[in-house]
Amino acid sequence: MSAPESRPWRGVLVATALPFNEDRTVDFPAFGEHCAWLVANGCDGVTPNGSLGEYQTLTETERSEVVATAVAAIGGERVMPGVAAYGAVEARRWAEQARDAGCGAVMLLPPNAYRADERSVIAHYEEVAKAGLPVVAYNNPIDTKVDLTPELLAKLHAEGLIHAVKEFSGDVRRAYRIAELAPGLDLLVGADDVLLELAVAGAVGWISGYPNALPKSTVELYRAAVAGDLETALPLYRQLHPLLRWDSKVEFVQAIKLSMDIVGRKGGRCRLPRVPLLPEQAAEVRTATEQALAAGLA
Repeated sequence: MSAPESRPWRGVLVATALPFNEDRTVDFPAFGEHCAWLVANGCDGVTPNGSLGEYQTLTETERSEVVATAVAAIGGERVMPGVAAYGAVEARRWAEQARDAGCGAVMLLPPNAYRADERSVIAHYEEVAKAGLPVVAYNNPIDTKVDLTPELLAKLHAEGLIHAVKEFSGDVRRAYRIAELAPGLDLLVGADDVLLELAVAGAVGWISGYPNALPKSTVELYRAAVAGDLETALPLYRQLHPLLRWDSKVEFVQAIKLSMDIVGRKGGRCRLPRVPLLPEQAAEVRTATEQALAAGLA
């Protein structure tokens, strides 16, 4: 299959956290400023309306405005929204909205309302591909209970339905199997705490969480890792890993938002049902974030 001329999913795309006002309405001006700040600090783009952006809690109007705000702040080619939905037709509509807003690609979970079989997964991606934008698959079997195995990814890629995969299974061995079965499929790091392992295995992008708080050091880490500069990457990875591992925990949104608050960004509260961290969790995040600040990693 032919790849699109532009591959906007390559590089560091931040799965953006979404700031709320005191009444938990979306602070769109702060969100637009945050997108611009991330790019100014070395990130290549953003992936709004993912789990870190609390998309499940947004109204249709809010979800559309999030995309429009990001595009206005940094340009559509730097914006790859999540278009997950319970129904394939609804997901396609979100992909069409992203297309019409000027985005260069979209990211799509498999069906996640139930444990979908292979035929359902393929039909889901076929429907969303009708929007005409390149689709990046998102494999998160931990939360969706649907596993985009290397064999299934190869089928989706061979049919022209996906161009890349955000790999969040945590099993770094899959990188090599994916490369064997679908050599033209771009591998993207999907979890912050396996960044180095997947970069060494050939990843060409990172849909990332912790750059929301620490863009400069995390971007430096990514660039060194994909370049094979382990002398730079490994010590930095060790320093950042106490924070990066929060990206794979249930409380990742609250943890990243707390780190943002500590470094002077607007993280703030979450919408229910996400509740604040337990005191011991908050203390752990605070200590690790302050250590990163003291080490000059902000």
